[in-house]
Amino acid sequence: MLEVERDGVRITVTRREGSGRPLLIVPGVMADAAAWQPVVDALEVAGPVYVLNRRGRRPSGELGADYSVRTEIDDLDLVLEEIITTEGAQRGLDLFGWSFGGLVALEAAARRPAAVHSLTLYEPVVRPFGRHVLPALWEADRAGDLDRAVEIVNREVSGFSDEYVAQLRRSAVWDVLRRLAVPLARELTALDQHPADLRELGTLDLPVTLLLGGENEGVPPYGDAFAAFASALPRARVVTMPGQGHLAHAHAPESLARYIDQALAVRGDAEARLSQP
Repeated sequence: MLEVERDGVRITVTRREGSGRPLLIVPGVMADAAAWQPVVDALEVAGPVYVLNRRGRRPSGELGADYSVRTEIDDLDLVLEEIITTEGAQRGLDLFGWSFGGLVALEAAARRPAAVHSLTLYEPVVRPFGRHVLPALWEADRAGDLDRAVEIVNREVSGFSDEYVAQLRRSAVWDVLRRLAVPLARELTALDQHPADLRELGTLDLPVTLLLGGENEGVPPYGDAFAAFASALPRARVVTMPGQGHLAHAHAPESLARYIDQALAVRGDAEARLSQP
């Protein structure tokens, strides 16, 4: 495990052994490195695979004072530097971001394009995503009602059925989700307050793949957010994953791993062709 510290907050990053160009995964809200381990286990990439435990997720530290999306970008900037130094990856690493983590990854890549070899974003989000649930989330936060917070994000943001949420509540996963919901109100508030300039970010000169769950194509909220990124990044390669939604890392980790492998292989093949005389 790799560790860095910024402004007194510990940031941890898990590492799967490998040799070659590193891959760094940046999860979104309601997820941590453990939630992405099944995807890591299924990946066939040769290089080491890192997964960021963003602040607010144990064993990383708390969100800290004056938390914002900029805080997350600064954290990732430091992690990128540490991984490149540790691995000797002078040509950069492959960067993957999901949901909230997709926006953070894109912003960090725009800040340090030399540190990033390729960028893969799985249904990134941007404001006003989730704005309508913020009052209810803050009410649950003030009451310390983590069960209510998990219900809100699953039913009123993701749009899952009452039956699905009831089944989820009876499963062992519910306690994990309650723990991950602790920073949820502050994270979604930070997202709603972050002035991302997608048009400016769209000028980033990097190979970009955008992954979309087929079930979310044209469907709010994830499909709408995805469309905004696809429009702002017209040179990006858009890949639709049939039968998937926003949680392929949980529902179909092996399938998602194949899409990530393919995204990196496509970039590698293109690079090899360009290097040929």
